[in-house]
Amino acid sequence: MRLRADQLAGSLAKGLAPVYAVCGDEPLLVDEAAALVREAARKAGAERQSCQVETGFNWGAWAAGFDSLSLFASLRLIELRLPTGKPGVEGGKTLEAWCANPPADTHLLVVLPRADKAMQATKWYGALEKAGTAVHIAPPTPEQLPAWIGARLARHNLKTDNETLAFLAGRVEGNLLAAHQEIEKLALLLPAGPFDQETARNAVVDVARYDASDLPEAFLKGDPVRYCRIIDGLEAEGETPILALWLLSQELRTLYRLATGVEAGEPLPALMRENRVWESRQTLVTRALKRMRAADLAAALRQAGRVDRASKGLLREDAWAMLKQLGLGLMGKSNLRSEFGYGY
Repeated sequence: MRLRADQLAGSLAKGLAPVYAVCGDEPLLVDEAAALVREAARKAGAERQSCQVETGFNWGAWAAGFDSLSLFASLRLIELRLPTGKPGVEGGKTLEAWCANPPADTHLLVVLPRADKAMQATKWYGALEKAGTAVHIAPPTPEQLPAWIGARLARHNLKTDNETLAFLAGRVEGNLLAAHQEIEKLALLLPAGPFDQETARNAVVDVARYDASDLPEAFLKGDPVRYCRIIDGLEAEGETPILALWLLSQELRTLYRLATGVEAGEPLPALMRENRVWESRQTLVTRALKRMRAADLAAALRQAGRVDRASKGLLREDAWAMLKQLGLGLMGKSNLRSEFGYGY
């Protein structure tokens, strides 16, 4: 059985499954889901044992250790952390065997990274999901983050307006652990009930964490505020523009090939397959293409070359500012031709 994180508590209220696989890359949410399983097992009287799979892990000895019950508890929760998501041949077979015949009065909790398509295609993962419950942890998107914060505040009987939620989301963007800490701080500092943005502003600090890999998504979504915020954040953190430019340039090249093909009369679905635009991104890319022509993308790629030279000190220009102008131009926030000085 497969569940979302918000469905786990209700499932546990009905009783413990033999196996739980908690999958995700966001430490806060993964730890919270695992904690729910641990608490349910504790209430059932289970003794918890935990270990982490590392290089040289002895799967045979691990499995053999659970052939008999503990002297101190009638139930056991065995927690197994698999940081790489790759148990190897022996580990995979051990997990499959466990799921086929779980030890008596023993529950297994496996903590894994995000379950991508490759992981879900393995026999051992299929065995975990078939034998029990797989919980797929998905962090909130930037659009969902204000509501996520609002729901967390409500747990502390705190409430605020949408503008304040957006303000809080902007301060902690990309860092859920920091968001959690700020919510806990607000719960300690403020009385239950509503509060306004000024109160929030005085209570929180700016703990946003920016990642260059977020820049192409903001660009594709046509979100100029987030696009500029990421660039400003990376610059403030002392990063160089090189990685951000490379990631954006990769997106521009793909869009240019797609736009050129579409303008030549080729079907977009075939072009998507040819350029390895995965299904999960096709809607986003399709929307972006409606805002851009092949000629505009060609100009942007030429401008990307100038940004690259500026970032390496070969041009006496501000590479971050140029990168910002590049994206804003394609998002329709400035005239690309006059801004970059290219004619067609």
